[in-house]
Amino acid sequence: MPIISPSLLASDFANLQSEVEMINNSNADWFHVDVMDGSFVPNISFGLPSVKAVSKHAKKPLDVHLMIVNPDQYIQAFADAGAEYLTVHYEACNHLHRTIQAIKDAGMKAGVALNPHTPVSALSEIISELDLVLIMSVNPGFGGQTFIKAAIEKVAALKKLITEKGASTLIEVDGGVNTQTGAQLIAAGADALVAGSFVFKSDNPKSTIDDLKAL
Repeated sequence: MPIISPSLLASDFANLQSEVEMINNSNADWFHVDVMDGSFVPNISFGLPSVKAVSKHAKKPLDVHLMIVNPDQYIQAFADAGAEYLTVHYEACNHLHRTIQAIKDAGMKAGVALNPHTPVSALSEIISELDLVLIMSVNPGFGGQTFIKAAIEKVAALKKLITEKGASTLIEVDGGVNTQTGAQLIAAGADALVAGSFVFKSDNPKSTIDDLKAL
């Protein structure tokens, strides 16, 4: 059964506590929290205060995705805010190995996200150090975008790399995930699915989570 990580970016911000409690009471596994700075991506979203607020009520791990420049300077702050998984972008890190080590030293599990144009081969030297790789199946910055089909082949290529290196890295996918694309991604080797609009804009979010969990 896949790990399901509903993306709070698509939730009702005015009723965030009730949205968090809905996830607590669902069969979802993690909370996906997107942090954007308006510089690395053309949007601004959750920041540290929001992550702390979610952490107070969340009964499941916080899966925090940093879409920001200079993520290194905020690593300890996100650990203090309650993040269990901290994912940085390959494209934002000049010294990726050092960044990953800093995340682990702060007591979190370390992830790296790849934009749609970045090949999985970019991670060949570091894959064994990673707890998680996040494949972006849309261009990061906004929810509700159309799924990029090339992500399916990318997941398969990443699964091959992980197997070849004898690593235990989880593969997570974010962007345009629904039951149809989710099934294709799981078949290709994905372990975790991030779903935002598909969950929160559905008539029955908990039932939608169940549908994803059953893939």
